[in-house]
Amino acid sequence: MRLEILPVPGIGHVSEGDDLAALIATAAPWLRDGDVLVVTSKIVSKAEGRLVDVPADGPERLAARDEVLAAETARVVATRGATRIVQTHHGFVMASAGIDASNVDKTRLVLLPEDPDASARALRAALRERHGVDVAVIVSDTMGRPWRNGLTDVALGVAGMDAIRDHRGEVDPYGNELQLTQMAVVDELAGAGELIKGKCDQMPVAVVRGYLTAPRPDDGVGASALVRDASMDLFSLGTAEAKAAGLAAAATLADGLNPTPPAPEAVRRAIGVVAGVVAPGTVFSLVGDEEAHAGLTARVPGWPAEATTLVLGSPATPAGPVDLVRFGADLQRLRTALAAEGVASLLLPPPPGTTASAALAL
Repeated sequence: MRLEILPVPGIGHVSEGDDLAALIATAAPWLRDGDVLVVTSKIVSKAEGRLVDVPADGPERLAARDEVLAAETARVVATRGATRIVQTHHGFVMASAGIDASNVDKTRLVLLPEDPDASARALRAALRERHGVDVAVIVSDTMGRPWRNGLTDVALGVAGMDAIRDHRGEVDPYGNELQLTQMAVVDELAGAGELIKGKCDQMPVAVVRGYLTAPRPDDGVGASALVRDASMDLFSLGTAEAKAAGLAAAATLADGLNPTPPAPEAVRRAIGVVAGVVAPGTVFSLVGDEEAHAGLTARVPGWPAEATTLVLGSPATPAGPVDLVRFGADLQRLRTALAAEGVASLLLPPPPGTTASAALAL
């Protein structure tokens, strides 16, 4: 494969209502069937009127931008100072919902296209029907990446090609069957186009030639294929936000029992986690012996017979009111640590005949 990345100069200033297909066809009469057209989302947004008016500067501008950001946000992922990583209504996770204040008048902000896949389909159709050229279209924008510094362009919308090249089921030269490899080829092509477009060169369109022999006859499913399903998102929150959510959940732990007895190792790990932070003298002990549990069940009315694992807890003695309050907090800490191990717990009064002040049935 031999690739060429070609700039499309002469697009000029784009305003609301401009015909992007006509502008591109005029600036690049050399377009060929099978080319991949990489178009910066900003000119798509401008042509579609995705602009909002804001004050030029001062606190009023910041307040207006915050309102716009809130409207474009489906979910806040992480906040650090003035930086907000959010999920947009499209499903993209990016800084400031992709709202841009560069290459536009100071009294305006540019939003992402409302439906980038639809924008790519419309531009492709116009070029094919009115200008006689069949290309694939990528609508691109700049994003950061988790774990890596720097920015790169990625695809927000695509028409005429698959967003992902799926290698699963193929066999490598060593005879290994590929199990997971799915390449986001439209992101790679968007990044290639950015090498020529730049941020200050007023070159919002590039052409990648040689990757496709011909576009798909249909438009394909678009860049929506790149949005990871929430059930598979292992990094849905920033660290501080995940901790805050965990603390909120810990404050309202529901009583319950596990359908199967938890592994003693998991319970011991939970006890070990809190061992260094509980009040001096507080002791938590694991009782897993079935005969001992049966004796407790017989002596304590209402004790759940299905609970085969117990944790008994005692505060330091003698225990005053402050010590008992601290012990209650330590019990909650232990329940939180158990929950982190996937172990539900039921708080019970201390069984008679023991030195425990409380018990957790697991």
